[in-house]
Amino acid sequence: MSVKSCEKLEKSMVALTVEVGAEEFEAAVEKAYKKQRGSIRIPGFRPGKAPRKMIERMYGEAVFYDEAINSILPDVYADVVKEQELDAVGYPQVELLSVGKEGFSFKATVAVYPEVTLGQYKGLEAPYFLREVTEEDVDARLNQMADRNSRMVDQDRPVASGDIANIDFTGYLDGEPFEGGAGESFDLTIGSGQFVPGFEEQLIGMAQNEERDIDITFPENYHEGLAGKAVVFHVKVNAVKVKEIPELDDEFAKDVSEFDTLEELKADLRAKLAQEREEDAGHAFEEAVMEKVAQGIQADIPDALIEDQAHRFMENFQMQLRSQGLTMEQYMNAANLTEEALLEQAKEPATQQVRMDLAIAAIVKEEGIEVSEEDVAQEYEKMAGQFGMDVENVKKYMEEAVVRERLGRSKAIAVVVDAAVRTEPKPEESAAQAEKPEEESAAEGEKPKRKRAPRRKKAEESPEETAEGSAE
Repeated sequence: MSVKSCEKLEKSMVALTVEVGAEEFEAAVEKAYKKQRGSIRIPGFRPGKAPRKMIERMYGEAVFYDEAINSILPDVYADVVKEQELDAVGYPQVELLSVGKEGFSFKATVAVYPEVTLGQYKGLEAPYFLREVTEEDVDARLNQMADRNSRMVDQDRPVASGDIANIDFTGYLDGEPFEGGAGESFDLTIGSGQFVPGFEEQLIGMAQNEERDIDITFPENYHEGLAGKAVVFHVKVNAVKVKEIPELDDEFAKDVSEFDTLEELKADLRAKLAQEREEDAGHAFEEAVMEKVAQGIQADIPDALIEDQAHRFMENFQMQLRSQGLTMEQYMNAANLTEEALLEQAKEPATQQVRMDLAIAAIVKEEGIEVSEEDVAQEYEKMAGQFGMDVENVKKYMEEAVVRERLGRSKAIAVVVDAAVRTEPKPEESAAQAEKPEEESAAEGEKPKRKRAPRRKKAEESPEETAEGSAE
């Protein structure tokens, strides 16, 4: 095998022209013959006993070429990439140039990780917004606790607005059940707007064990196949329930916490909220400066790198949906999106994430950041103590290479954040921050988005979740 040329192209693409000599190719052809001869029938010979020359005379000397090339090319390509010291991304596009007894030649075009030129990454400025904790915030957190400690109480009466109806349902289009239109023992809050318009309202007045056909016309902007269509849902009400929320008093505080009074519980919630707000402010500041670093790099980013990241976002989003008992098909139907459209939407955040990853890797190189054996051991010990596991069990979920990579990234981010300057947020920035929800969740209907700038620590992550996140 010999490399005839290694040409750099635009978008961090490389074109390799490679020749495989007669001796190496002959060995591959002989191997292909031995693999395939059992399935080739030649008059006068038992299966698998026909000489290679006889087979080639009957079917042509190229009869084993395809199998030989397919078997040898992956190893040849891997050797070439190693020899040329290429950091390849994804799979190459391969074009066969010539083939014969003298060997074969091919052209492989592959994306490589781009060279990165860092912009400014020290002394960057970003607004630091710390949200004040109000009594309304404390009351909202109390109400969340009360909601989590609520109980469902069966009602011996017809369904009313605000009730939770446990239902079985099957949707029919032109008399035939349609995909995604059925469910069993589904708890539906009447008035939530969770189902298609007109569905929940028609459940009002139904009694337990009552069955009814409900006529629905899907909106014109619904997904293709059901948009504007008139369908019939056959519904059975299994149970009617209401949510009973406990009263917020001292007894509630004793039931849900280690405190004896509601005021003590509120004081604890206020302190925890203040700590959360401080952490959130730090995270937002960190993300803001890291975004500037990512935008400041110069790199000829290959499309393959962005497409690979977009697919990772899609896979991660699919896992989020599965954790909620949903499928990607159900989500796309509800959101009126195709897989191609969803993937296209993921490309912009994927580009941002790729720039972030490249920037962090460049800082690691520029700063000569190293992760020692002691660093890795301490991280394993920290995770083991945090989650009540022994170190060996943590290692089953987190490979050392992943731990090293995460620690290296964390150190690189620390270089940027520790040298950054906090500024007072502008009024419009403060207003925008104040309007943000307390937490972001993978709720139904949320589209796949880019990962945030990797934070240096997320205490609530389990080793299993950390391992999953590292694969994104």
